This record gives sequence, C-alpha cells and structure tokens, in this order.
Amino acid sequence: MQYHALALARHGREVALLGYLLGPKLFQYVLKVLVQSVQLLYTLLRIDQPSYILLQNPPGLPSIAVAWVAGLWWGSKLIIDWHNYGYTIMSLSHGRSHPLVLIAKWYEKLFGRLSDYNLCVTDAMKKDLWVNFKIKAVTLYDKPASYFKETPLDLQHSLYMKLAKDYEPFKPRAVNPSADRSAFTERDGKSGNVVKTRGRPALLISSTSWTDYERFIKEGAKLPALVCVITGKGPLKDYYNGLFQKLHLKHIQICTPWLEAEDYPLLLGSADLGVCLHKSSSGLDLPMKVVDMFGCCLPVCAIHFECLHELVKHNENGLIFRDSKELAEQLKMLFLDFTALEGKLHSFRENLRASRQLRWDQSWDQIVLPLLGNKE
Repeated sequence: MQYHALALARHGREVALLGYLLGPKLFQYVLKVLVQSVQLLYTLLRIDQPSYILLQNPPGLPSIAVAWVAGLWWGSKLIIDWHNYGYTIMSLSHGRSHPLVLIAKWYEKLFGRLSDYNLCVTDAMKKDLWVNFKIKAVTLYDKPASYFKETPLDLQHSLYMKLAKDYEPFKPRAVNPSADRSAFTERDGKSGNVVKTRGRPALLISSTSWTDYERFIKEGAKLPALVCVITGKGPLKDYYNGLFQKLHLKHIQICTPWLEAEDYPLLLGSADLGVCLHKSSSGLDLPMKVVDMFGCCLPVCAIHFECLHELVKHNENGLIFRDSKELAEQLKMLFLDFTALEGKLHSFRENLRASRQLRWDQSWDQIVLPLLGNKE
C-alpha cells in the first residue's frame, strides 16, 4: 500500500494513507470489528473527499464494508487490491469449517462484489476470484522497487565492514584486525580496489536445512563455508538463536542481524543465494521476499506451492523444493561451484539480469493508472 501511495503521489494525486492496529486478544472478532468499524468510518469521513478509495485485502474485516459505506457517502470509487483471502488466514487457526471462517468467507464474497475495480497479485487468484466470487480483477504482479538492485562491490564492502562491528560472521578470519577486510571482501592496499577474498564463505539469506549441509562437508564435499543471515526482529528471535547454538555447527555461521531499512536491499544485492520458506494460506499469492530478491538479481530456492511457478521458473531463475532433503541437495549442487562463471548460480543470475523485469512504477503505470483516468 505504501508503493501505491508513492505511485499516486508521483502522478500528482493527493493521498491519505490510513491504517490501523489489530487489537489485543480481548478485542478480537465481534468487539474488535465493532470498535474498528467506528474508528475507520470516522476517519474516512473526516478526510478530504476522495475520488477513489484503494483498499488492500487482507485485512478486509471490517475495512471492505466500511470503505464501501464511505464510498457511498463521498461518491467515491472503491478499488480492492487482493493479496490473499482473510478467511484462509483465519482457517489456519480455526479450520476451514469453523463458523467464524465461514462467516468471513461469506463477508469477503458479498462485499468484495460491491467494489468498482479489483486488482490481484497472480493470474491464479484472478481466476479464483471470478470462479468462486464472480469478481472481475486485473493482475498486478508485485514488482521490486527501484532500489532493489545488485550492490556494487564497494558498497558491499562498506556494508560488510559495518556489520562486522557487531556480528562475528562478517569479521575476517585470522588476519590483522586493523586491515580493511571483512569475511567476504578486502580493499587492496596498493590499488585501493575492493576484491572478494579468496576462499570466502557463501552468503545465504533466510533459513534452511543446516545439518544436512554440514554433513556433506564432513563427508568430503568441496563446499564453501556458509554465512546464513536471517533477517527480522520477532518475539521468537531469542528462542531460535538458542536452538542454533545447540547445533554446534563448524562450517556454518548463523547471523540474525537487525538491519536498517536502507541496508536490507544492499544485503540482498550482495548475497549469493536466497531461500524462501513462504507458503500461502490460499495458495494464490506470491512471496514479496522473492520479488525483492529477483529485483537484486539474487537467485532463490523456494518451497513449492500452487502458483509459485508464476514467479519462480524452476531451473531458470532459481529452484523449487518440496522438503528439507530436496533443499539440502539443491544447496550442495549450487555451492559446489558457486564462484565459477559456468556454475548454476551464475547462470540463474545472468537469466535474471537478461529478463529486464518491470519495476513497480512501470508496472503500476501500465495497469493501474488507466483505471484512474490516466490524468496527472
């Protein structure tokens, strides 16, 4: 929704960006819906009269109904951007046949039909919306913002040196600590140029099957050491850090840094491989994490689900796996020659470079702007 707001502002439209917190457990369901309905409607009726109300679903309860009522009041067009179904997310906790889930599905179906325009993130969701909800939608694939791109070597070095101050896996191995060097890069003392260190570890973003990879090395496979970076700052971070320490891995270092916003795309643009464990509750949306990785020409291994093929082309820009054993075999195959120009990782990266994929602004201008009258 922030991308939508920026795109609208870029075309000279006035934008009011509204959001609300999901309340504590005490306020869930009926009471939460009532409270949020009043708050959201009150706010929508106080802003300047909008020509369009653009809404992301989920969360759609109660925002779809409230936005429709506000649209009637203002005479505004309602646009719903379908990223998933709220009822399928709810079913993860309660089961598909739970009364609350059935009510949520009925609600999305009823009020979703009252929208004037609909966007969705995959062709599979476009088809599902029509078959099951009789809602016509236009596919607007998530695209990376322009700042997701490959990171130049100088910037990689600056990022590694910054992270090395706080995180052991980024520090150089057994060298003069005063040297301008990280675990991955060093600055040549004579030329001043940054080069990648010999025998550097591979840099992998996200979580994966560490113990199998460790076993491959112990069995004699010529694999590089791994630095596995797991980003984010959630309530279970300390718990998982404790589990990682109990693994006693010798060839794999796991790092869970908290990155500044501007450093995240730089890290993606510096990595050798991304791993995505995202699974959709509906099977109809795509992982934004992979979209951002592809924007940085970073190949991925991603876990299979129904419509993933719309984004990840197996053996072209990455690999799709179904279980931890298959992922471990893929990591072994990719990292056996990860620095070689003829290796699979290099081939995937070259395919991503050659694809010249659209960026968010270009895609938005082609698909959404015409719905709004195409006027500046």
